Amino acid sequence: MDSVIANGKPVAAELPCSLEKFLVAQNLLPRSVVVEHNGEAVAPSEFPQRQVRAGDRLEIVKIVAGG
Repeated sequence: MDSVIANGKPVAAELPCSLEKFLVAQNLLPRSVVVEHNGEAVAPSEFPQRQVRAGDRLEIVKIVAGG
């Protein structure tokens, strides 16, 4: 199993896979996060097409509603 760097920590994953599949595997709802992939912000509409590969760097931030 390969790994990516997510929020500065190695995370094992079945790679390559779509960003959407990676998020679901991490128990994250794709609609509830903002993702930066190798330094580039990714629109949620791109999650199903964006491929995550071994060694990629992801920054994942959960969106918190409220005020």
